[in-house]
Amino acid sequence: MWLFNKTRRKDIWDDPVAPLGDIEAAQRIRAICRDAAGCAEAIGSPDKRSPKNQQIERDRYERAAKVAMETAMKISDELVRDSAVREIVGLCMKANNIKTGRALFRAIHAGSIKAEVLKEHPTLQDEQG
Repeated sequence: MWLFNKTRRKDIWDDPVAPLGDIEAAQRIRAICRDAAGCAEAIGSPDKRSPKNQQIERDRYERAAKVAMETAMKISDELVRDSAVREIVGLCMKANNIKTGRALFRAIHAGSIKAEVLKEHPTLQDEQG
């Protein structure tokens, strides 16, 4: 009965990973962001969750974002990296983590990807330089 199992939930970002190529790393980042979207939305929108549940969701989001960012730093191809960072920016914005979202937005160099991010998240416009 999994409901009574008190061990911490195992998430995709908790799995150890062998060195990846650029495409595999970008796919992993996309999977992490997709799986972490629920906890990011939970902390990004005020609701009636208990403080304990809010903290659990916040911890999950922070672990996911950290692993995704660490993985993105290892991608050597600039366009693939920019595309992966775009996924992480989307995750940050779901969590209402605008500070991190803006910092990551500034790390995107491809103009077309930056334009797409701005279309999805116009609040980042203030930081466009």
